[in-house]
Amino acid sequence: MKVGLFFGSFNPVHVGHMVLANYMLANTDLERIWFIVSPHNPLKQKNSLLHERDRLQMVTLAIGDNNKMKASNIEFKLSQPSYTVNTLAHLKEKYPSHDFVLIMGADNLENFHKWKNYEEILKQYELYVYPRPDANGGLLMDHKKVTLVNAPLMELSSTEIRKAIKEKKDVRYFVPPAAWEYLKESHFYEK
Repeated sequence: MKVGLFFGSFNPVHVGHMVLANYMLANTDLERIWFIVSPHNPLKQKNSLLHERDRLQMVTLAIGDNNKMKASNIEFKLSQPSYTVNTLAHLKEKYPSHDFVLIMGADNLENFHKWKNYEEILKQYELYVYPRPDANGGLLMDHKKVTLVNAPLMELSSTEIRKAIKEKKDVRYFVPPAAWEYLKESHFYEK
């Protein structure tokens, strides 16, 4: 089975994430998408993150009954901060018959050379890269393991959603409905 791994903080998950996942399933050879909820991205500040269980719950709610998508807490059990190379090794050991592909934005590809053991990742795994505003993917865009997937350009960010919530703006249509209800009832990001 070919599984796309969509890593992220999902702080919160938004419709852009869901559109991209859906597009990848419909327009590539991926059979499943696993949302890998990261407890702590080593390139981001931890203090701005909601608790990982709440972010996992929002992703689970956003996915709903789509059996081709799954919310994964695999990184919750691994040492932190989360390094993709460690997660991939763990997944390969646990699911030896699966072929894993990393899904990332062109903005992340520009910084991929900063990732721990990125050369090792590129030797063993394909990367499906989607467009991001003001990002061209950098030097690795032409690598043989990198495939540009011409997914819709999403100018939506979790950072902007958190900021808008704090400013008491209505962003209900930016977050999948079930995840929005959970977020709203829990008063996340309001302070």
